[in-house]
Amino acid sequence: MHALVTGGAGFIGSTLVDRLLNEGHSVTVVDNLASGNMANLKDAQATGRLVFRELDVRDAGLIDVVAEQPPEVVFHLAAQADVRVSVARPLFDADVNVMGGLNVIEAARLSGARKIVVASSGGTIYGEPEPSALPVDESHSQHPVSPYGVAKKVIDDYLFAFGVLHGTDWASMALANVYGPRQDPHGEAGVVAIFAGKLLANEQCTIFGTGEQTRDFVYVDDVVDAFYKAAFAGTQRRFNIGTGVETSVNTLYKTMAEAINVKTAPVYAPARVGELARSSLSPKRAETELQWQPATSLADGCRRVMEWFAQR
Repeated sequence: MHALVTGGAGFIGSTLVDRLLNEGHSVTVVDNLASGNMANLKDAQATGRLVFRELDVRDAGLIDVVAEQPPEVVFHLAAQADVRVSVARPLFDADVNVMGGLNVIEAARLSGARKIVVASSGGTIYGEPEPSALPVDESHSQHPVSPYGVAKKVIDDYLFAFGVLHGTDWASMALANVYGPRQDPHGEAGVVAIFAGKLLANEQCTIFGTGEQTRDFVYVDDVVDAFYKAAFAGTQRRFNIGTGVETSVNTLYKTMAEAINVKTAPVYAPARVGELARSSLSPKRAETELQWQPATSLADGCRRVMEWFAQR
């Protein structure tokens, strides 16, 4: 199989590229390197089965690039991924995530791709669910409260429309809080990468609010496994990709500190405006239709992250 991965030099994208190449497939990566890093593709380039194109997904030339070597499956992971940026710059967010996403979907259709698998956001498209609704499943209403979440919902709507109009097959992967090696501890990085960078630098970590706010932390290799399986199963569906388990930020900090035997307590700061109190996603649909389950415990995942960061 030949696959195309947008955002393939990024944290999740490059891990997916490695998985595809390890399975014997060939890959074209499209990335503008705004947040991606070519160092993430060093091993992939050595296989001789990777083609890299430095290109923004909004570029009109994307259609021609995709047509150069028509992919069987398109994995779309390129994004403006910072919720705070989407609030401050909603037009920019829509340009990248809506117009860029639509450009990818259209390029996939015109190239004759069999399927498009898109990274969505389980943490934003459902808005602020009531605690009694947790873990949230795919039937939950979608009322996003950030421009980023709105853009992700819009792309799901486009995928549905393309399925009806053109018979395009698709899967939308509504991701929980993904963490793992290659995540940048700067910019829009998740709390795991931020804690890892500070703990290993012997710097005090900051927890905003009480630390009892919860998230659903899912390891990047498990997420990539879901993307890979969605290439071959799950027709025109959205899938929550999480563990269904709520973990407080306090528990996360304790788990990561214990991984490297750090005794330093974190410092607490005022809660950030708009932060969800609790979040978790039910993975039951993915378990049933993709034969997927998260395989990595939080303790094992945090240990691997700390080892990876320590080597660098």
